Amino acid sequence: MEIGPRSQRRSSLSQINVTPFVDVMLVLLIIFMVTAPMMEKGVDVNLPEVSQAPNLTAVQQSLIVSIDSRGRISVGKQKVKSTDQLVAVLQQILQSRDSKEVYLEADKVVPYERVVRVLAAIRRAGVTRLGMVALEPEQ
Repeated sequence: MEIGPRSQRRSSLSQINVTPFVDVMLVLLIIFMVTAPMMEKGVDVNLPEVSQAPNLTAVQQSLIVSIDSRGRISVGKQKVKSTDQLVAVLQQILQSRDSKEVYLEADKVVPYERVVRVLAAIRRAGVTRLGMVALEPEQ
């Protein structure tokens, strides 16, 4: 019997211990679960300003709903008195169109609540694609 490096059989560890990896992943999961709701807070933004002007030729050929600085709603050139009337007018117009696409223009002084109510009315009318129109700021 020889005692030497050749005679000793060493078994190599061929399995990876994943316990530390699982521990780290669980800690990261808990951290993300705790911090995710905090990331949903909004920030102050100035909505009408954009760095690049939209494709105005596509917007001009489409149906445009506008809200002026006094909060009055119009569809194209037609004035609308309420959001319920807006739903009816949009449904009537969209029946004859293949595309259910509408663009919304809102003056920057219009309260956010008013804009959201108009957005909801547009969705109730059956619009499937809604775009917001903004202009490029003057330099």
